[in-house]
Amino acid sequence: MEIAQHKKQFLNYINIFRGLAILLIIAGHTMQFGENSSLLHKINCEIICGGTALFIFISGFLFQHLSYKFEYKNYLSKKWTNVVLPYFITSIVGIIFCFIYPQTYGNSFDGLNPFIQIPMFLTTGRIHNTPTWFIPMIILFFICSWMLLKLEQKGWLYKLLPFMFLITLICPRIDVDYNSIINLTYTQKYLACLGYVFNGFIHFFSLYVFGMFCSKYKEVIDTFYNKRFILWVLMLVLAGANVYLSYKGIYSSFTVSKTILTMLVLGYLKHYDEWIMKKETLNKVLDITAKYSFGLFFVHWYWFFIYNQIFGLEKVIPIIDNSYMGVLGIVFIRFAGVTVLSMLSLYLGKKFILLINKNANVRMFLGI
Repeated sequence: MEIAQHKKQFLNYINIFRGLAILLIIAGHTMQFGENSSLLHKINCEIICGGTALFIFISGFLFQHLSYKFEYKNYLSKKWTNVVLPYFITSIVGIIFCFIYPQTYGNSFDGLNPFIQIPMFLTTGRIHNTPTWFIPMIILFFICSWMLLKLEQKGWLYKLLPFMFLITLICPRIDVDYNSIINLTYTQKYLACLGYVFNGFIHFFSLYVFGMFCSKYKEVIDTFYNKRFILWVLMLVLAGANVYLSYKGIYSSFTVSKTILTMLVLGYLKHYDEWIMKKETLNKVLDITAKYSFGLFFVHWYWFFIYNQIFGLEKVIPIIDNSYMGVLGIVFIRFAGVTVLSMLSLYLGKKFILLINKNANVRMFLGI
């Protein structure tokens, strides 16, 4: 493939979007409350969950944006260094938790030889660090990257987008957690976790390609802003439908409404990009969050676990005696606490690595 020689410009609005996306992901894990089957919990999850869709959209956007310098072997080599290696290194904490607190932490493979458990953890990413199922899934996108660009070159890729979105609709996310697979054999548990990864790849394929489309035709982002009223209405209708269908146990997919949210946020950020850049403090805070986003993704689940153990909290905060405001306060403080602790640990980790070797590639260790 011929490589263009020009360098693409830095896109501040995408950088900011990346920071906001990781905050939504952390909120989706730390701010859940209400009984799992309750309407309140369904509404709560509809608002804060599904941030993965934004993250995958951004991955597709940046992949296409930087495709001018694409060379398959070099691309895979960089992904090994900047994605896979920090995933392996930051996984050490989760693996230790799995061995020391197997029941509390939810180690579904407890009882197997540790040397068998470790590769099972790393190839599924679901048990030792729940959010990092994303890594085995995104590796599948890395592997087929050449094919995506080839289809784009041929003019076929974006014509298939309607079909891809249809697949997203008819192939919703499956649920694989400690309780849902506890009675399965070890082999069945592993296959279920692998299935979760492949299910995510199929379900989110449209979002990745949609990100590429918006990068290829950036003028469409202005249309998102111009049509924002229609998009707001559409998002609220789709969100309401998802809450109702989920509550009735018929169908559930945060991805549909989060796709519209992605379009809205992107439209607003691009439209107000110059205004944001003029607000130096605001832009700097959002920029730092964006730069730490991948690291935050890797470590926030550990701090979520530690925070819950210290304060005796459950993953989902129950409503007791109609104390709605109290619960809102608890989940917001937990969100802020986990975010700050994650950011601080990454900052100190970065300083420590650079203290040992000032020329070290910190991204290879922490993803930042």
